[in-house]
Amino acid sequence: MTDQINKTIRDSKTARWGALGIVSFTMFAGYLFCEILSPLKPMLETAYGWSSSDFGTVVSAYGWFNVFFLMLIIVGIILDKMGIRFSTISSSLIMVAGAAIKYYAFAGKFGPDAVILGLKARIFYASFGYALFGVGVEYAGITVSKAVVKWFKGKEMATAMGMQVAIARLGSFVPLAFGAWFAKKTNIPTTVLMGLLFLIIGFFTFLIYNVMDRKLDTQEKALSDSFGEDKFKLKDLGVIIGNRGFWYIAILCVLFYSAVFPFYKYGPDLMVNKFGVSDKWAGLIPSLVPFGTIFLTPLFGGIYDRKGKGASIMILGSLMLIVVHIIFYLPFITSVWIAVANAILLGIAFSLVPSAMWPSVPKIIPEKQLGSAYAFIFWIQNWGLMGVPFILGLVLNKTNPNISPLIADYKIKFAASGLSNGEIATKLDELKAAGTIPAYDYSTTWLIFIGLTVLALIFAFLLKAEDKKKGYGLELPNIQG
Repeated sequence: MTDQINKTIRDSKTARWGALGIVSFTMFAGYLFCEILSPLKPMLETAYGWSSSDFGTVVSAYGWFNVFFLMLIIVGIILDKMGIRFSTISSSLIMVAGAAIKYYAFAGKFGPDAVILGLKARIFYASFGYALFGVGVEYAGITVSKAVVKWFKGKEMATAMGMQVAIARLGSFVPLAFGAWFAKKTNIPTTVLMGLLFLIIGFFTFLIYNVMDRKLDTQEKALSDSFGEDKFKLKDLGVIIGNRGFWYIAILCVLFYSAVFPFYKYGPDLMVNKFGVSDKWAGLIPSLVPFGTIFLTPLFGGIYDRKGKGASIMILGSLMLIVVHIIFYLPFITSVWIAVANAILLGIAFSLVPSAMWPSVPKIIPEKQLGSAYAFIFWIQNWGLMGVPFILGLVLNKTNPNISPLIADYKIKFAASGLSNGEIATKLDELKAAGTIPAYDYSTTWLIFIGLTVLALIFAFLLKAEDKKKGYGLELPNIQG
């Protein structure tokens, strides 16, 4: 009878997995918008005359506010102080606002000489909108991570986090696989608008979650009144910063994700230029990476829940990532089928590390500090998500200096002959296919990925050694008896 009285809504499998499904849809929408431009680099070059540096500027803008204005640290503190419900609403509204500005960047009319703060007007608005959206989606990710811990602590936490990641990765898969095809059928502004509409729906799903979260809080408050509640204080940040295990997992995170997420941005272009894939289906092979994680991340999370070995799983995933990027780097490997197999291997590696990494944080950091801990990790991660795509674009431009000016010259020539924008894009595609406009050489650029993966492996070993020293239990199962 006492056990029955002390139960809350989180003890119902239907309720806690239902709550997970609801918040996961909003993250699906967020990840979908993250990759909305990723397969469109060749189209952006022909439609708007963007260079690789222009593309790198826009995709790197994701981390501008998060990194330089410390927004992730701020929203992490807000999450711990104000709670999950406040944070779900505020984060989703920020995502919608940023996405709307990015849509305006492509739907608006700008003169060829329009410049704002040293950037072409279209690139400025696309970058500013993406930077604001980046605050919202990272804020939402931190909030959802804390929500999963709240609903699944002592239960199937790694499986639940894996499932949430899997649904979010499905959001990455959709634009990578079909975004270029959809943009060819419609246009780039309509493609961006579709992503915005999904985010608006995601706002309403967060509202539904809040009803469930309020009920859980009411039940838990009734059970905890007798012994009080441990509240977050700003001085608790020192506990996080002074924890060496936290820093190992945070640095592993930034290195690992910097070797994967920028691949979403440049992988489609690599497939066109190195493996000869049509730009219409440029993102199809890279889309295998998030598609594979849909099935594998919950599977590996379940293994961690029941068998443990979290630190070992992270080492294995980091090692596999080194192999993947070496294969993509080797200039003599141009087979499409090898590219497909390698993308599948990358998907396995990308399933292993997150399935163990995110559920390991609550073993290192107390629950009342989790929002801030995840925020610190996401902030450090954003240095990579901002810096690496920008550096990749610069290196690609420097090692292929003649391609962007050549495309610009042909655009001027075709426009002078009276061709429409659509006809110019078709002509440029034909010149690329014929080799008149040369393919990008990615070999030097890809060395950056290899360096990141080697460093990730080193920090995975350091994390395992720290766990053995401090006894965090990263190698132990999550499900309590």
